[in-house]
Amino acid sequence: MNNIKANDYLNVVVQLLAHVFPIRNYFLLHEFPTPGTPQLALRFSTLVRKLWNPKAFRSHVSPHELLQEIALRSSKRFTLTQQSDPVEFLSWFLNNLHLSLGGSKKPSKTPTSVVQAAFQGHLRIESQAITAHSDTQNARLVFTESGDIKSQTTPFLILTLDLPPTPLFQSANRESIIPHVPLTTLLNKYNGITASEKLAHRVRHRLLHPLPPYLLFHIKRFSKNRFVSERNPTIVTFPSPRSLDMSPYVEPNPDIWPPGEPILYDLVANIILDPTVAVPGATDEAAADKGVNAASGASSSGAGAGSEKVSWMVQLHDKAMSAENNRQHSERAGEQQGPEWLEIQDLFVKKAETETLFTREGYLMVWERRKVPGMNSRKGKNPAK
Repeated sequence: MNNIKANDYLNVVVQLLAHVFPIRNYFLLHEFPTPGTPQLALRFSTLVRKLWNPKAFRSHVSPHELLQEIALRSSKRFTLTQQSDPVEFLSWFLNNLHLSLGGSKKPSKTPTSVVQAAFQGHLRIESQAITAHSDTQNARLVFTESGDIKSQTTPFLILTLDLPPTPLFQSANRESIIPHVPLTTLLNKYNGITASEKLAHRVRHRLLHPLPPYLLFHIKRFSKNRFVSERNPTIVTFPSPRSLDMSPYVEPNPDIWPPGEPILYDLVANIILDPTVAVPGATDEAAADKGVNAASGASSSGAGAGSEKVSWMVQLHDKAMSAENNRQHSERAGEQQGPEWLEIQDLFVKKAETETLFTREGYLMVWERRKVPGMNSRKGKNPAK
């Protein structure tokens, strides 16, 4: 996809959504009534069809028509001349696309659009108020938790994963030490036990059945306060892009899924950022504007702002190559045909090795739920008929 000026944040999101099967198939096959369909859905459908057209005259497409509609609908919040945060754009785009397809604004138990059917799940949030009072004997503040626990169930499209803070004291050679954290450690936020503090409340999260077919993980790298804006360079590791078990983070419900059975997800797409590579075709002056502050939405100078150049790219799973490699392996016909992953940055496409996916700064991950033969997604105890 063409990067007209600074729309690489949109390119990676469109590539990501175009490789989510329910979204791709819907916008490829659905016939939209031209008079009554909002332009946002029509133009996104046109772009998806151009991306998947096997007889296209050119090997690249331009998203300028979709960008014009997005700039109009968002009151120029997202434009092609200024880089934005892909997660902020994805959140806005999914909600507006949901409404454009006739989705309901009110919470519903059943999905009202293909967007909700693909990504929406539910989680339970428990909060306890934390109060402070003085201890007369020791002359210090004492913090106590309220005995009243408030619980609410809320829908979600994107799950945010909080990175641990970077070390306060670093070595003389700062670049030589890059902190790492396993993905499963970040997911403990949703196990119902690990608590976080927010606005004088202790909050716990727990995922609920049924989980959606696709999970969106936002790795929160950018933080800002009144003085600085910082990017957390911690690398999120995972042993394999396949077989992520989500069952430890979901509240058991025997009516939907048998207890003890794993709920496996496979990685489909991964949006990453490279703070050392400028966007191809951008001038030095334009690239300087695409620093950490531009990506995080901050206007004040902070750590790495202006001097660091950020570029968004996406890693996609090539399922056709994966199927061919599996066939070669089953037939013992020799070596694999090639890597199963592609790394796309605007017009530049290169192959990526599976073993090195976690070595980049991941920002947004898409995991696809694996279908289990003989298992009904609604009734875990009864085999599918």
